[in-house]
Amino acid sequence: MTVMSKPAVDYDLDFYSWTIRNAELIRRGEFDLIDAEHVAEEIEDMGKAVKRALESRFEKILLHLLKWQFQPQRRGSSWETSLAVHRRAVAKLLRENPSLKPTIPAEIEDAYPTARLLAGEETGLGVIAFPPACPYSAEQVVNPEFFPE
Repeated sequence: MTVMSKPAVDYDLDFYSWTIRNAELIRRGEFDLIDAEHVAEEIEDMGKAVKRALESRFEKILLHLLKWQFQPQRRGSSWETSLAVHRRAVAKLLRENPSLKPTIPAEIEDAYPTARLLAGEETGLGVIAFPPACPYSAEQVVNPEFFPE
């Protein structure tokens, strides 16, 4: 059975089948048969997922920077390793998606409230113990050598 003879696949009823069919149609150049609106939505969602991944990494980096700064007596290799792993992941995301570099300050700003909340919970110090605005520059956050004192 060829693509042309397959019935239209409903995006809402069988997403996987829908993706296979639309990918085939695109590869075959049969653009008039693709579900253009949903394809466009899915492509936009993929971009948003990359931005969410970046923000999530920044949340983890900021969380560990706050814990490092505000609980120096608890510093250890696990925090240091976590910072290294997440900073490397950010560097990779930015290498693969260089158009995200200008968004770094905004992503850090968006990630900070969650990191602050988590730091308050994980340290037992409460959210009030941490600055209301991110105390680190974008350069510090992504710098693998930076550890606040």
